[in-house]
Amino acid sequence: MFSTRRESEILQTVRLQGSCGIGELAARFGVSEETIRRTVKPLVDSGLVRRVHGGIVLPDRLDEPPFQRRMQEHRESKQRIAAAAAARIKDGDSLMLDTGSTTAYTALALASHSNLVIITNSVEIARTLASRNGNRVYMAGGELRADDGAAFGQAAQDFVRRFHVDYAILSIGAINEAGVFMNYHLCEGEFSRAVIEQASEVIVVADRSKFGTRAPVKVCDAEAVDLLVTDGNVPRGLSRRFAQSNTRVVAA
Repeated sequence: MFSTRRESEILQTVRLQGSCGIGELAARFGVSEETIRRTVKPLVDSGLVRRVHGGIVLPDRLDEPPFQRRMQEHRESKQRIAAAAAARIKDGDSLMLDTGSTTAYTALALASHSNLVIITNSVEIARTLASRNGNRVYMAGGELRADDGAAFGQAAQDFVRRFHVDYAILSIGAINEAGVFMNYHLCEGEFSRAVIEQASEVIVVADRSKFGTRAPVKVCDAEAVDLLVTDGNVPRGLSRRFAQSNTRVVAA
């Protein structure tokens, strides 16, 4: 049990990112670095985090799982994308978020919103937004993947089909030259397609490293995506394709 909400939020942040700087946490919470050091001390003493020079890390940081490594890749870009996506969401909106590093950052960016209805298959996203500001969070069931604590399978797909939401916010593995949105695992593609069917507006959050790349599983064509939030200029060919499909692009 955490003695303060700040301890809980710091632990959640370091679980998502794998590491956090003391200065970064001080700026986020609007307090001094000394206050942050006092706050993290119980977390260090209990073994939940480990102190390193200038910050804190997870105890197993040197052997972090792939999801934690993805959280570190293009981190600042993903945070800007997440902030831009979250800015489009109003208090009281309903939304679905799938599992992914950029959607995990989007959940953090939504932390100040209130009265949201969230449906997700991600334990990390559910934990970030549940029991906060009057939010209602629904967690899709099914077998949890060891990598990122996400539920997949027929049960998860059937669960999301019970809802209709204002927005779907999806991460993506690749966007090929033809503007096809793709993922690396069949279960991810099937879940994303189920989510797309239940949303009034589909938002994909993807950094520019996804452009012109390929993955084995097709999620959808560009026509199914209403808005792409990214971090840089879209290649000319893809830009034309998105214009043809009426897919709006926002560069964070």
